Amino acid sequence: MTEGDDESRYRYGRDREMARDASRVEAFSDAVIAIVLTLMAVDLLQLGPARTDGSGLVGALRHEWPAYLAYVITFAIVGQVWLTHHNMWRYVVRVDQVLLVFNLSLLLFVAAIPFAADLLADHLRGSPADQRLSAGLYVGAVLGEALFFNLSWWWARRRGLLHTDLDPRLARAVARRFLLGPLLYVVAFAFVFVNPILSLSLYFLLVGLYLIRGPGDLPSYAR
Repeated sequence: MTEGDDESRYRYGRDREMARDASRVEAFSDAVIAIVLTLMAVDLLQLGPARTDGSGLVGALRHEWPAYLAYVITFAIVGQVWLTHHNMWRYVVRVDQVLLVFNLSLLLFVAAIPFAADLLADHLRGSPADQRLSAGLYVGAVLGEALFFNLSWWWARRRGLLHTDLDPRLARAVARRFLLGPLLYVVAFAFVFVNPILSLSLYFLLVGLYLIRGPGDLPSYAR
């Protein structure tokens, strides 16, 4: 019996351990993103006591508008992350150690988005320096997850971890679409030097662009 034949007898032989299916990675990622969305709601949707100037609840709600704006935009961004992750990983049939590390790094930045959004909401009406710093941390979080999306897709294509039936032209189209994310996030961040609210609004518009069906998205109907 050859070494290869001997190896094939073992369920956890070296060749079988080189790559595993992606189901646990998807389940873990979904859980992390769900927790992130929950924590973000808890952090950003807290309402302080009614205002002492007599405006009561209406005044308190009006005073907290930066937190609500940050919540809506950040929920849209994290939701878009989940959609993109869900669509991307249906093509991944095997994982290896490097892809796991890339995915964990992506989730690291996703988990930091609520913290960055909370800072941004607190300092949106602060000094220009505080606005720029909080906006810089925010773009760092969303830019980090976008970069690791690109790295994950690049590695999965390079190592043959995608489904063998995937059209190479579609794989290249998805890669080009992923590259738009980091570029557009940097453009949106540049507008923080003009107007922080405009910069945040651009993030929201970018999410809208990704909602337009493109390469890698699920079809709008079942065939």
